[in-house]
Amino acid sequence: MNIFRSSTAPLPRCLAPLTLGLTLLAAGCGALPDKPQRATLYDFGPGLTVPAAAPATAMPAAKRPTLALAEFETNARLDGTQILYRLGYADVNELRPYGQSRWSMPPAQLLRQRLRDTLSERRMVLGPEESATIARGKGEVPDTLRISLDEFSHYFDSPGASTGLVRLRATLIRGTAGGDRVLGQRLFTVRSPAPSADAPGGVKALIGASDAAVGEVVQWVDQLQQQQPKP
Repeated sequence: MNIFRSSTAPLPRCLAPLTLGLTLLAAGCGALPDKPQRATLYDFGPGLTVPAAAPATAMPAAKRPTLALAEFETNARLDGTQILYRLGYADVNELRPYGQSRWSMPPAQLLRQRLRDTLSERRMVLGPEESATIARGKGEVPDTLRISLDEFSHYFDSPGASTGLVRLRATLIRGTAGGDRVLGQRLFTVRSPAPSADAPGGVKALIGASDAAVGEVVQWVDQLQQQQPKP
């Protein structure tokens, strides 16, 4: 009696499912997906500020009053780090995210940092906590600049033509003994052409639009405070 089983003989029934599982696993190893691709991160660059054009009658930098810059307000969709675009020629009401591209932080934070850096070249700029400390100490409370960021997207007018679209509302508030007084409010809408119809092109266009908006806001604040100096 031959005690050795032929290599071509069927395996015992109890071992058949195990063999099938090992075969499928071996076949699947060659088809495993690649390591997930990391998203490309973008910011506004190495901290270069925006030269804001000043009118001929602008107040000298040494005499510009201290300004408090509040945290930006924004809608929930702009709280994240996705780079968003709109197809104006298809569905202007739909915001879509680029899949493998992200901002390094929410757009409102990037834009606020750019605005503060630019303002700081012309005057002293305080954050909300610093301004509150002055108020508690009964010192002279600086004017407060509030910004609401309403739109920050790569906007496509057509498949081959797109811009970076930034829309924000600025409000300059002065604290007085009788309460806060609005010195002025203005809506800024800026578009800058995109060099390409993709995420990198959208990033460049949005940075260009942001820099232009920052320059306009800074000039607007200077003019308002010059027209309405503190008593």
